Amino acid sequence: MNAPQRLARDVDRIDSSARFTQEQADLLNTRFADADTSSLLDAVLTGGLAGRVAIVSSFGAESAVLLHQVAQVDRATPVLFLDTLKHFPETLAYRDTLIAELGLTDLRILTPDEAELAARDETGLRWSYDPDGCCDLRKVRPLARALAGFDATLTGRKAFQAATRADLPRFEIDHSDAAGRLKINPLIDWDAARIAAYFGEHDLPRHPLVARGFPSIGCEPCTHKVAPGEDPRSGRWKGWDKVECGIHKPGEEPFL
Repeated sequence: MNAPQRLARDVDRIDSSARFTQEQADLLNTRFADADTSSLLDAVLTGGLAGRVAIVSSFGAESAVLLHQVAQVDRATPVLFLDTLKHFPETLAYRDTLIAELGLTDLRILTPDEAELAARDETGLRWSYDPDGCCDLRKVRPLARALAGFDATLTGRKAFQAATRADLPRFEIDHSDAAGRLKINPLIDWDAARIAAYFGEHDLPRHPLVARGFPSIGCEPCTHKVAPGEDPRSGRWKGWDKVECGIHKPGEEPFL
């Protein structure tokens, strides 16, 4: 048996019901190293390769691309949206527009726990003095609760977006989950030009804030305009030593 045959055999033997190991993630990265995005998504969403899968979407500046590709494969794929109660109104409207236009049928809106908010962010201003703690309350914890029933998640992260994402693989282990949930980044090798071309080719609607100088869009209090030539994510948590909300920080526990 040659190396490709052994690899195919080993990938076929992956048991997602027991969650995933780093060795299995490495196998998947090798198997799909040269695969196009649609083939990867077909294997993940309809081939049972990753077990129970959901897409986590911010409905931000570039979210329509992955959502459109997922809709072409399986419109019933669960779409998880973290409603932090701090989003721009434009984001909520854009979310509803995309869901309707793409025909996605299983949108799940995740909200912070009311008791936790009352205990740790009664004024709603935690973002102004403790953005990490605010993200933990409004994003990390609600997502952790929702993901208990899934074996893998799809993300829209891309290498060009930030230095923290430059070396991400297509398949990785979500270290925030001790059981070994798989995190899949189908667009990790897409660049800005390819994203823009895909929007045009499929006539996808743009987030209305992009034209107003917001190439990366999160919660309203922590998102600022970006000047031409600046890092697309430099408008996020401006003035803080913070580049990620916490749901994509490997190996870290939620804040207490």
